[in-house]
Amino acid sequence: MAPSGQLKALVDQMPDPDERGMYCTDIDKEKIEKAVAAMHKGGRKAIVGLIDMLVEPLQGDDVRPVKAKYALHCLALAVCNLADEGPRSEFSLTLASQLGGDRPKAVQAYLVQELQTAGGKEVAGTLGTLLADDVLCEPAAQALAAIGDGAAEQLRSALGKAAGKRRLTIIQNLGVLRDATSVAALREAVGDPDAGIRLAAGWALANIGDRGAVDLLLKAAGAAKGWERIQMTKACLLLAEKLQAPGKQSATA
Repeated sequence: MAPSGQLKALVDQMPDPDERGMYCTDIDKEKIEKAVAAMHKGGRKAIVGLIDMLVEPLQGDDVRPVKAKYALHCLALAVCNLADEGPRSEFSLTLASQLGGDRPKAVQAYLVQELQTAGGKEVAGTLGTLLADDVLCEPAAQALAAIGDGAAEQLRSALGKAAGKRRLTIIQNLGVLRDATSVAALREAVGDPDAGIRLAAGWALANIGDRGAVDLLLKAAGAAKGWERIQMTKACLLLAEKLQAPGKQSATA
């Protein structure tokens, strides 16, 4: 369904980007806030209408898709600043409902980026399904890590089926989340044939504070050469720091 004329008029009130795509000038804060408030009143229909304006690639001199992205981000910030959790959750679920379909991957990646700002546990499952997608895995994993609640379960579930860059991304974000439940899989990954996977797993175990990985990481650092040896040694030092931090307990034994 095509966006309404009223919604297009509201989007047209967003500032024009400069030649670099930046918004350094021509910012009328009051005007933008009024337009965003009107979009917010439009509920799900307005949100989907904004998403329908996003296209890939941009065609000719048409700046409306760029303005629609700006408007969508402003709306994401606005619902996050409300005391009532309902609008943020509604916004989040509406964006999630537009993922995994036929929309261009670049558009879906942008929606996931906005979920990194406004998403909550209610969309963790949807983001988890994107971890199997080569294009959307990385932004989905980052969004999950930002959300936190319900994220580790999704990443752990996807790890066993992931390969290559997706596996690397998932391991890194399990480390960001300091997910102690994943240490067995991470210890195994320290022996992966791929150096990037080995290093990501070593860092993840160190950041988690896995006391049981001390000997494993020391052995891995001793066996590595060159840059990998340096990075694995850094992981050993990070693990020591985590284990010795005052008042801190290791995540695992």
